[in-house]
Amino acid sequence: MPDGDLPKIGAPATRALASIGITRLDHVAGRSQAELLALHGFGPRALRVLDEALAARGQSLRP
Repeated sequence: MPDGDLPKIGAPATRALASIGITRLDHVAGRSQAELLALHGFGPRALRVLDEALAARGQSLRP
């Protein structure tokens, strides 16, 4: 995965992130888990995938 690209999280979750202006992995860092899970189309699987991708870069979501 090139730096900044979102991992494969599914079309609904990708659209949910795009709806709040998130199109790159570095835009996700610092967002809260609750904020992301509140988005329509974004669920626990997408959260786990993004959390793992961020952890691999030494970044994280807020609890």
